[in-house]
Amino acid sequence: MQTEQIYYPSLESIKFALKNLSGVAFETPLGKNFNMSKELDATILFKREDLQVVRSYKIRGAYNKMSSLNDVEKKLGIVCASAGNHAQGVALSCKLLQIKGTIFMPSPTPNQKINQVKMFGEDFINIVLEGDTFDDAFNAAKLECDAKSKIFIHPFNDQKVIEGQATVGLEILSQTDKKIDYIFIPVGGGGLSAGLSSVFKYLSPETKIIGVEPEGAPSMLTSIRNQKNIVLDQIDPFVDGAAVKKVGDLNFAICSKNLTEVITVPEGKVCQTILDLYNKDAIVVEPAGALSIAALDIFSEEIKGKNVVCVVSGSNNDITRTAEIKERALVYANLKHYFIVKFPQRAGALKEFVVEILGPNDDITHFEYTKKNNRTNGSAVVGLELKYSEDLHPLIKRMKKANFFGDYINDKPDLFQFLV
Repeated sequence: MQTEQIYYPSLESIKFALKNLSGVAFETPLGKNFNMSKELDATILFKREDLQVVRSYKIRGAYNKMSSLNDVEKKLGIVCASAGNHAQGVALSCKLLQIKGTIFMPSPTPNQKINQVKMFGEDFINIVLEGDTFDDAFNAAKLECDAKSKIFIHPFNDQKVIEGQATVGLEILSQTDKKIDYIFIPVGGGGLSAGLSSVFKYLSPETKIIGVEPEGAPSMLTSIRNQKNIVLDQIDPFVDGAAVKKVGDLNFAICSKNLTEVITVPEGKVCQTILDLYNKDAIVVEPAGALSIAALDIFSEEIKGKNVVCVVSGSNNDITRTAEIKERALVYANLKHYFIVKFPQRAGALKEFVVEILGPNDDITHFEYTKKNNRTNGSAVVGLELKYSEDLHPLIKRMKKANFFGDYINDKPDLFQFLV
């Protein structure tokens, strides 16, 4: 186990941070979600950090850190790197504290988040889009700091940031007089999970603390299993608010001691959770904001009759991502499938496929085909949406029997990434 930079926030420092944030970050609601409570036969409480002033908890850590800078450091200006939410917290803090800031963000960051950063920071911030992932933006930001001697505001691996995020835990415990049996926390770089888990270890040590990561970026889980902070070779950046190749060293040391368990959930399941929250509860969340809720059914037997808190960490979702979110949800539910279909190059082949091969509830949602001369068969990429997952195998059987089947693409990642 690594022992470098071990730091544990004190309860006094966290209470000071809460006082420091008065008038900047407000106390977000802790309320029962009736749909999830009924479905899981438990009392499910949502801590609604998605309703925070910057639509995520990140203002807490950013402001707590930046307000601690001395006058010389403030005059030098700050630099940060963020996939979006930390950037908004830093931007608003720059405006409130009258500090100039340069904010590095990955190039694929949703426009909604970029525009929000501009709105919160106004003339006090400059945005630089750099690289494909948070880590690319982070490295560029560090170079900027070194070159211009500016102060770096780390999104998670910083004592003041951790103490700021920890105030979420103080609020939760002040908002209910019931014993909290479980709390589910989304894990990205580890700032929230390190801070909040410390509060619970001080004030509610019997609570089981579950950290939740996206399946495509299990940096905390991998590190805890290896008993040292691991850098992942590659990650799936879809859950952009929680997809990092390496968690903070400070955060790893705290979380490896405090968290009861760390689990991962597939990105497709996160997408289905986003859709369910919108359709059933009119709650809009970003992928990272859905992580804690997406993990609940994994513990369905354990949490029956228990009091459970889920931290809903953010709602900065770009509406242009809706199509991809729906697509990933359908693939995860085994309802969206892609095939290479071999069509005989003769009139009526397509009609035969539609009428005799497809089932009555099957819908063609994607079709790419180019007729080629002097070929017996021509291949097409066909996407099908099924009404029931059990219809898949009979469909494949009919395709093979009629010699239409070429290949199934869903389980071939190198091909599938071009379609989803």
